[in-house]
Amino acid sequence: MEKFDRNVESLKSAKYNETQLRQEYINPFFKALGWDVYNEKGSLGLYREVVHEDSVKVKKATKNPDYGFYVGRSQKFFVEAKKPSVNLENDIRAAFQLRSYGWSAGLPISLLTDFEEFAIYDCRIEPSNTDSPRVGLLRHFTYDKYIDHWDEIAALFSREAVLGGSLERYIESKKKAKGTIAVDEAFLREIDHWREILARNIFERNPGLSVRELNSSVQNTIDRIVFLRICEDRGIERFGQLKGIVKGEKAVYTMLVELFKGADEKYNSGLFHFGSDPGRIGEPDRLALSLKIDDEILSEMIENLYPPRSPYRFSVIPAEILGHVYEQFLGKVISLGEDGGVEVEYKPEVRKAGGVYYTPTYIVDYIVENTVGKLLEGQTPTAVSDLRILDPACGSGSFLIGAYQRLLDWHLEWYTSHLVPHLAAGKAEGSKEVQALLPAVLSAAGNVAGAAKKRGRGRPRKNSSAAATASGSQRVGSFPIFQAEGGDWKLATAERKRILLNNIYGVDIDLAAVEVTKLSLQLKVLEGENQGTLSRQLTLFKERALPDLGENIKCGNSLIGPDFYDRQTSLFDEEEMYRVNAFDWDAEFPDIMGQGGFDAVIGNPPYVRTIERFEQMYFSKHYQNQNYQKDLYLLFLERYYYLLNYKGLLGVIISNTWLLSVRFKRIRQYLTKYYLWLRILHLPEKVFRAVVDTHVLIFQKNDTTDNEDNTLEIDIRRGDNISSWHKIPWKEIPKNGDPINIVAPVKAQMLFRSINKMSSPLMQLCDVYNGVKPFEKGKGNPPQTEGTMKEKPYVKTGSAPESSWSPLLRGSLIRRYQNVWNNDYWILYGPWLAAPRNPKIFDAPLKITVRQTGDSIISTLIEPPFVARDNLHIILPMDGNYNLKYILGILNSKLTDFAYSTMNPEKGEALAQVKKRHVEKLPIRTIDFSDPEDVARHDKMVALVERMLDLHRRLSESKTGHEKTLLSRQIEATDGQIDSLVYELYGLSEEEVAIVEEAAR
Repeated sequence: MEKFDRNVESLKSAKYNETQLRQEYINPFFKALGWDVYNEKGSLGLYREVVHEDSVKVKKATKNPDYGFYVGRSQKFFVEAKKPSVNLENDIRAAFQLRSYGWSAGLPISLLTDFEEFAIYDCRIEPSNTDSPRVGLLRHFTYDKYIDHWDEIAALFSREAVLGGSLERYIESKKKAKGTIAVDEAFLREIDHWREILARNIFERNPGLSVRELNSSVQNTIDRIVFLRICEDRGIERFGQLKGIVKGEKAVYTMLVELFKGADEKYNSGLFHFGSDPGRIGEPDRLALSLKIDDEILSEMIENLYPPRSPYRFSVIPAEILGHVYEQFLGKVISLGEDGGVEVEYKPEVRKAGGVYYTPTYIVDYIVENTVGKLLEGQTPTAVSDLRILDPACGSGSFLIGAYQRLLDWHLEWYTSHLVPHLAAGKAEGSKEVQALLPAVLSAAGNVAGAAKKRGRGRPRKNSSAAATASGSQRVGSFPIFQAEGGDWKLATAERKRILLNNIYGVDIDLAAVEVTKLSLQLKVLEGENQGTLSRQLTLFKERALPDLGENIKCGNSLIGPDFYDRQTSLFDEEEMYRVNAFDWDAEFPDIMGQGGFDAVIGNPPYVRTIERFEQMYFSKHYQNQNYQKDLYLLFLERYYYLLNYKGLLGVIISNTWLLSVRFKRIRQYLTKYYLWLRILHLPEKVFRAVVDTHVLIFQKNDTTDNEDNTLEIDIRRGDNISSWHKIPWKEIPKNGDPINIVAPVKAQMLFRSINKMSSPLMQLCDVYNGVKPFEKGKGNPPQTEGTMKEKPYVKTGSAPESSWSPLLRGSLIRRYQNVWNNDYWILYGPWLAAPRNPKIFDAPLKITVRQTGDSIISTLIEPPFVARDNLHIILPMDGNYNLKYILGILNSKLTDFAYSTMNPEKGEALAQVKKRHVEKLPIRTIDFSDPEDVARHDKMVALVERMLDLHRRLSESKTGHEKTLLSRQIEATDGQIDSLVYELYGLSEEEVAIVEEAAR
């Protein structure tokens, strides 16, 4: 600071440049905050704490921000540096640039500095080039204030603080400003608009297109434009070439097609495939070349992708964010309305599921690390070249992108640790020491033509990358790594392509999803490339830049095989046949399936979809391990066994209903018979907005009879952290199809089984009912009374109405041993209610009510004339010998809470519910009424519960603080007496009591 102050005038001159500022001031500044700015630890490029980007200027567009700060592989914030001559407080362009980077990368906070000024920006607000520099500005310091505010700066931006979550806590404390929108939401809005205007224009200008051709044309046009625009910002294509055609002399689409053809020559991607080429996979897109699209439509799309209109910085938008965008985008389809016009609507399965729910990155990372990561341990590139990774419902490709990135990282680390020391010692690439480490690259695994033959239909491709000679010798230019400017080692493009073609496979029933997956993977191949490196490949090696993924990513129905067509296909129309899209795994991947299957299957299978009648018939014949219904995710659980090789790894996120529901006994038997369960990740909070609870399975296809000594690891995610929770010996997992609770520890489950043996389920002693559902629009004609309300005609709040109304209890009014109703809710009871229930339920002189909302049993006694809503359960006695107060004492005890949490995995979840079937199964200690000691215990419980009810009543009526304190102490003591009596009733040992008490903490 003192140095800057002494030289401030000269530093602010035009001669002093940004590079000098970074070296002399900004680098030391962040080093003082604990960051390894100079990479003194010698970390590989992908694990560096601070990534310095070359500020390549391409027609006023900066390709990358000046600094990226990382913790592990997680990007935390950007820093954009400017010369001191720039006045940051007033510079609109500088603020817009920084905010565009942060917003595009999904980083909520980033920094703008010229050392003279230090500005912290909220990057959640969509940036506009007309915004004032104060939009999104959270804090601003000048250099002379750094010392005074150093503690504040360090508490936010020191490495230690960032590692501890300082930035996340800080941004959460800030109210979202107007204009806050995530980049994926904004870009989805953009391309959704494109789809609508393109669909209408193409349909109008190209008569005779089928609906499928229309959908394909729109999707391909958008994908191609997005791909080329991303390549521009990454320096792979000339910046501004797309924008240049808008002002050209020819029609915009005519010039766009010329760009597409040039991309076909350069990239060899199925995305750009227009001409006949015997070496290419799949049919060329001849329709695109003859389309007519109006200039103004394309001009609007293209102009909105460039500054000043566009806030997007495609150089920093992660592949994961693009995947999120496309997952949402794929949820809609273009159709023809009844009037013959074009409509864009949600697909039926998406509408039924309530939307599209993309898989969070942490789930992808967890699954990839525990499948692909495990397969890579202790291996060499030779062995890894034989690994085959599959997502059979790949969607937009998020799991395959994660798996591919993990493979890229592993190869770079392996080559850096094994090859670079030899190169540093002066050994040549062709030396014996180096050659001995490269059999996978120099022979069949390095030969992409050979790899294509191994993995697919056996068709070697003419334009293979890194083709090897018959003797296996390496030709010039195919060495797997190279040293980039700045000294970092990187994987060569040929190696990145080889890994993708060798190892990554996907299938999806949706053709649009298949194309998006290919697009995402191809963009991942191009990371780190530029115009120069791609031109060199094309010129010197006659190699196109991208692999054709037609043999890796395929369109088909993973659940329905070709034998579907053995039936009378005349029964189905063309649209049904197209929708079925049967897929022959043995024919599409003959060598992989012939060798036993894939080494890992990963993904997020679909949960909800309307299953057509003809599909149901097929599933009933081919999937034998479901005794309730053919849920899609359960069908996939059966299909995975066929797709995996022996000891192959399965990693999927699915609904957790299969573990505990009595309906899914056969699938539990099947999974315990054919798989060794390695890990399950318990997810207490909902991963998806849909009302479905999920968990992650890591299983191994295995003969489980020889694995009784193994242990199932249970992990848990709390907040942003995943950690080990507890372990369950494999021998303790029921193999007979009984429900399985993976949440409760082993000792707790053993105790639970013991408690059940000496008890009877509540349903054998009592009837359990649901309360009434008050309102269903349009049902019934209740008598018109003064108290009815227009919106909810059968419910009234406020003072007591006329005598025909009954007091209404809701879940929130029920507490342990308390009913806190206070003349506030009333119901007009009668057959006009949506679910009126039998009146005898509410007329009974005494009953127990149990709250439905919550993760524990909360109950009390009620008397007539109360009517209970459907968020309450009502318990009536069957056996007149039992006093309901005895049942109530057990229900409100610690032991019942322990039993409930052991049999119900919703314990601790935000939206947990106490379901009727769980209440019915609660273990109740039966009384031998011929045994005087047993009867005495029963009566003692009744007396304690009567005392507890009275104490709670007096507490609610008490006026003074002292009286409330005394009553609260008595309630606590009586609660303890009830728990002790329950332990005695169930015959628990001191050790078993300790397990229950520990669970209650």
